[in-house]
Amino acid sequence: MDAAYDLIVVGGGATGTATAYWASRAGARVLLLERHQLNTEASGRNAGSLHGQIQHEPYRELGEDWARAWLPALRFLADSLELWDGLSAELGVDLEVRRKGGLLVADAPEQLDWIERKVALENEAGVPSRVLGGRELRALAPWATDRLIGAELCPIEGKANPLLAGPTFARRAAELGAQVRTGTAVEALEPGAGEHLVRFTGGTARAPRVVVAAGDAMPWFGEQLGVHLPITSEAIQANVTERVAPLVEHLVYYAGGRLTFKQSASGTLLIGGGWPARRDAQGAWVLDPDSLRANLSTAMSLFPQLADVRLVRTWVGIGNGTPDHRPVLGEAPGHPGVFLGLYPYMGFTASPLMGRTLAALALGDDPGRDLTPFAPGRFSPALAS
Repeated sequence: MDAAYDLIVVGGGATGTATAYWASRAGARVLLLERHQLNTEASGRNAGSLHGQIQHEPYRELGEDWARAWLPALRFLADSLELWDGLSAELGVDLEVRRKGGLLVADAPEQLDWIERKVALENEAGVPSRVLGGRELRALAPWATDRLIGAELCPIEGKANPLLAGPTFARRAAELGAQVRTGTAVEALEPGAGEHLVRFTGGTARAPRVVVAAGDAMPWFGEQLGVHLPITSEAIQANVTERVAPLVEHLVYYAGGRLTFKQSASGTLLIGGGWPARRDAQGAWVLDPDSLRANLSTAMSLFPQLADVRLVRTWVGIGNGTPDHRPVLGEAPGHPGVFLGLYPYMGFTASPLMGRTLAALALGDDPGRDLTPFAPGRFSPALAS
């Protein structure tokens, strides 16, 4: 195979498949390459949370100056959430998008102090979060323990089904003429003047535009392009229970520790919060029983009814991060026509807008926002200057 395309997209997760869809929808001839199967890494292993607030843990650890610098990334999430609202109709598949809001619950006055300052920053970015007292919280969340004294309500948050989004984007892109090749590892990316060559399992392809949205493989592509991309990969656990009657409408976080939980459209409860997995003797990521016990103990302390619910399974997901928690989004320095895209930690939420923005860049259209805070070269001082 040695063919020419308008655009080659590397990466078959939600961002890559969304890019292929939006570009194909605009009439481009697209080739999508994925080294494994579609949606098998971070995009398909997350729990489907749709985030729209400053995450509490990095806010506490990195401070208000960091949070203020992160507001453009928050605005990006909020705008992507608006895309999620119409995505099921756009793609013709029910993606189980439900936006009932998110609750960051607190059981100590100090936690509420931090929440109040965080809400003020979110309001600056146009996110209509607000602080609830204990009575208001229990009216919205009757499952909550009485020791919770308040919460943040972020009304734009919610959930969707991560097993559906990426594959549906890819299927619709293929219907529009895109070629989708799985089990196809990229062996080299050779940028050129006006045309770029991609060598991969089984052949080569050429295009004037290339988008790389390859998750934890991004540092390798950075090396190919001479761009330092300090993207990390972190293995965390998530848990799912048996189906139960409707109990939890919101995406729930805890300001006093690592915890998220929500209820899926099928009735299962999804419990996580960033608890780490461990490696086995062969180096593979596997369940860490200590993390499991701590995660479930924290959940039951806030939601006592969980004690009577059976756990069905636990799985390990891989999340990607950047040092400043901001996305990598834009043209690779020194390589016109090569674009890089990764949204850290909350990439599932950002994927519809990441894909649309990358497609716009690749097709020479205005992305509709200032991408300077997300510049791929910002981690390389010589390139950033």
